Amino acid sequence: MQTHLRPLLPALALALSAVFAAGTSHAAAIAPIKVKIVGFNDYHGTLESPGTFGANTSVPSASRPAVGGAEYLAAYVAQMRASNPNTVVVGGGDFIGASPLISALFYDEPAVETLNKIGVDFSAVGNHEFDKGKDELRRLQMGGCKLVGGVPDANSCKGFGSSAPGTFDGAKFKWLSANVMETATGRTLLPAYGVKSFNGVKIAFIGMTLKGTPGIVTPTGVAGLKFLDEADTVNALVPKLRAQGIEAIVVLVHQGGFQNAAVAGGFNNSDINGCLNNLNNSDGSNSEIGKIVSRLDKAVDLVISAHTHAAYNCSKNSKDNGSTARSAGLPNKAGRLVPVTSASAFGRVLTEIDLQIDPISRDVIDVSPINRLVDRTNASVTAAIAAQPEVKEVVAAYKAAASPLASQVIAVITAGMSNAANAAGEMEAGDLIADAQLQATQPAALGGASVAFMNAGGVRSPGFVKPAAASYPYALSYADAFTAQPFGNSLVTMTLTAQQIKDVLEQQFVGCKGQGTQRIMQVSNGLRYSWSASAPACAKIVNVALTPTDVSVYPPQVSGPTDNLVINGVVQNPSKTYRVTVNNFMATGGDGFTTFIGGANVLGGAQDIDALVAYLSGYKAPAAPYNPSSAVFSKPRISQLP
Repeated sequence: MQTHLRPLLPALALALSAVFAAGTSHAAAIAPIKVKIVGFNDYHGTLESPGTFGANTSVPSASRPAVGGAEYLAAYVAQMRASNPNTVVVGGGDFIGASPLISALFYDEPAVETLNKIGVDFSAVGNHEFDKGKDELRRLQMGGCKLVGGVPDANSCKGFGSSAPGTFDGAKFKWLSANVMETATGRTLLPAYGVKSFNGVKIAFIGMTLKGTPGIVTPTGVAGLKFLDEADTVNALVPKLRAQGIEAIVVLVHQGGFQNAAVAGGFNNSDINGCLNNLNNSDGSNSEIGKIVSRLDKAVDLVISAHTHAAYNCSKNSKDNGSTARSAGLPNKAGRLVPVTSASAFGRVLTEIDLQIDPISRDVIDVSPINRLVDRTNASVTAAIAAQPEVKEVVAAYKAAASPLASQVIAVITAGMSNAANAAGEMEAGDLIADAQLQATQPAALGGASVAFMNAGGVRSPGFVKPAAASYPYALSYADAFTAQPFGNSLVTMTLTAQQIKDVLEQQFVGCKGQGTQRIMQVSNGLRYSWSASAPACAKIVNVALTPTDVSVYPPQVSGPTDNLVINGVVQNPSKTYRVTVNNFMATGGDGFTTFIGGANVLGGAQDIDALVAYLSGYKAPAAPYNPSSAVFSKPRISQLP
């Protein structure tokens, strides 16, 4: 048979060559598949507008539009989807947790319901998804009412955005947790990745939180879980995805960076489409997100990041400081620049990403991201909301349900107290919260505390400040207070020695007792200390003095002589004991403050928000308002030395 075919082989070869040539020409003519990815992150249950926001800080305050709000997010996403039916909506995590009262009062069910209506498909888990523990996260994913004492809580299952009143549908999108393992089962807590198919070509979305989540979440929230390295997790999944014929891979990771000027003091207006200094830290070192990307397999086509609440666009569309256009990206382990984006926080910004995929090779051949403001002054978007007001009505229903509590006036303040720290690390808002926690635990029966420490990360933006349209003196509402203190932590009072107090103050700084990030605690009235910026780790605390102060009276009064715990770095009476109050997050070693774990005679206390409201109630009519500049509050409490 082969002998008979031999004379025909040259002709057959020519014919086959022609077929392949025609096929190649045809393939070259096939248009790429166009897919739109809409990304955002750190929503934090912000159903209503978080205020005004500009494309960069050079935009005058008066010219910055109001942004965000669930109904505007939904309308902008719908508008983007209308331009390309091949659209997928994804998130970088922290969609829930640290939420305003309108969502937190109802166990973040409003956040999930509005995200459903926005049309989210997948989201990474963030650290705040674990604030209430894995079981509560699963409930929010699967649906069902929040049970307290075996019965549904009155603030759960309102159902304003679910299928029926009295129900909670759960998330219609999928939270992804590729690097979060249950130690009992050895399996991921939630799916590692999700897949979308467009015209027969699949795109995989791998979702992860930062490996350091256990250090910034209450230990009970991550009990029974193990958090794996981000890059190692992605790289291990690549062969599995490719085995399914998937070549287009997007990473959703709850870790990020900031835009920093390459030279100290250099111009940086944090334009939402900038990638200034390639997100390197101010000292020139690689950012946390940069470190992850630098170890990623070359198969990863796009990284959507989060966590830092910063906006940036490291891609071919980068525009540093809003004016310097350049092709950017962060290098992977092969040196190829990978597009990396982040969309600020609280629904201020959406990242619109146009992908082109080769239908034959299934490879991503172009990535084009643009960060866009969720501008509430856009007339066409406002008209679209009026025509389809469903999301707006859900927000209004939850606002009405929360209003009786939210609108209660709890104090009057004469000036704003933000959560912005000064050079020493002290925050005006942090001072107030620490004082409230001291007052709640100062009575002997409630703990007998003489000092309170508050973690800076728990003092949420904007602190205690008036809205733009209001003026001082300002009537502070419960909702205002809750915004600054939304976690629902409980107070814990313990006995620490003078040596332990110095140790935990040293533990605020990088390199001391395992601390990886500088975390300056806020301290209560009566405590003052100084620290040296140039001193080595574990030797930065110079002086610590405690002047006993009774904060149960208005105004607070000094109640005893000053006690010098530390003088010139030396603890004066190492074994002398003091009663110290922190929240339960810190008491169990949160933020790396493991010294608190060694506290003795531990006593539980009130919730932080209740302590705050009780303290502030002494500063409303007929009493005098709270004046943060008054000498009775003994500021500054923290001093930075060379």
